[in-house]
Amino acid sequence: MSYISNTDKERKEMLDVIGVKNFDELISNIPDKFKLKDYLNLDEPLSELEIGKKMFNIVSKNICLNRSNAFLGGGIYDHFIPAAVDAIISRPEFMTAYTPYQAEVSQGTLQAIYEYQTLICELTGMEISNAGMYDGASAAAEAILMASRKNRLTKTLISETCNPAYIEVIKTYTKGVGIELQFIPAKNGVTDIDKLNEMMDDNTSSVLIQSPNFFGNIEDNFEIEKVVRKAKKALYLSAVDPISLAILNAPSEYNADIVIGEGQALGNKPYYGGPLFGFLASKMELSRMMPGRIVGQTTDVDGKRAYVLTLQAREQHIRRDKATSNICSNQALCTLASTVYMCLMGKKGLQEVAELSMSKAHYLAEEISKINGFSLAYTQPFFKEFVVNTTLEPDYVIQQLKEKNILPGIDLSCYGYKKQLLVTVTEKKSKIEMDSLLNALREVK
Repeated sequence: MSYISNTDKERKEMLDVIGVKNFDELISNIPDKFKLKDYLNLDEPLSELEIGKKMFNIVSKNICLNRSNAFLGGGIYDHFIPAAVDAIISRPEFMTAYTPYQAEVSQGTLQAIYEYQTLICELTGMEISNAGMYDGASAAAEAILMASRKNRLTKTLISETCNPAYIEVIKTYTKGVGIELQFIPAKNGVTDIDKLNEMMDDNTSSVLIQSPNFFGNIEDNFEIEKVVRKAKKALYLSAVDPISLAILNAPSEYNADIVIGEGQALGNKPYYGGPLFGFLASKMELSRMMPGRIVGQTTDVDGKRAYVLTLQAREQHIRRDKATSNICSNQALCTLASTVYMCLMGKKGLQEVAELSMSKAHYLAEEISKINGFSLAYTQPFFKEFVVNTTLEPDYVIQQLKEKNILPGIDLSCYGYKKQLLVTVTEKKSKIEMDSLLNALREVK
């Protein structure tokens, strides 16, 4: 039996209804150069046992973080995830649930989203959160569009210390919609506030600052906010690492208008770069400008608690030209994982994760700076990532250490920063693992 189990009779009936004689006539508009003329050169069929072995051999070629000493970061992080997270989100009512189009029959899904929104608001200190975004980069782009809808201005200032991946997505998002992007120079690994002050004017719609930034450094958010407020209508957009908020100031404390970030660190595995989810929260006055959906709580006709889709501003719910976003994917399973993770860890647990990550990162940074040929690129306060200068080519260092099953960090040369490594430390790193990296760096030099 063929993969499509239609009979010849059924195929003929469909072609007759369409009004063509055969399948070739149906696809006659497709140029011949795109049509397959020969059979696919596929392997012979394999048994379940054989295909299982083959797939395992392919997967085994990947470098697994559980079997290597990795210090990779740059936006995706290897934090500890309690086993209960996977156990809970693997339940069929969660794993197989889709977008809650019919709220009255999706109460469980809606409650989970509502709890997620509540936790994001508690973490960021903001007044309202949506149900989640595609990823942190698209959340940043959506925040820029959201600000422009609010103040009807188009000039956006973005710090060059933001994640380069975020900047590339923002450029794609805003192309052709009239948004003017200007980039604030960096100075000593953080945003140049004097330059920001010069660039601000009454045509500025929003200012996007990431803290901790791409280099791991903590920005002076309070001082930056003062500069932003010099413009009449400008909104302050803050991109954050959610783990850092357990010990650093919440964005509400420095009066951010919109807060975005990548939520992967909250209970989701790195998984070769995905799946991810973005979070977006703001002041209540901006709720009508939010992309995606917002779940609210109310009571039904019997006075019982019920959950509803309070806002459904995406193209699958309303007319496309009225939608606030046309790429607001439903990341409900990833946001559920973050909800379970935050509930299991609690405030003290998250604080411990943040403190351990920070203290271990500072230990490693200090020790690396003592090795001949290596030094810290910046003197700014940092959280769990830092940049290392090396007299050797970073790619050479990486290849040498990879032979010892150590991944020392990210080579920043692809972003224009020569002879620099971005090193990340989370709470999972033991002193033995960090000392192993230190010994390897000494040997490679």
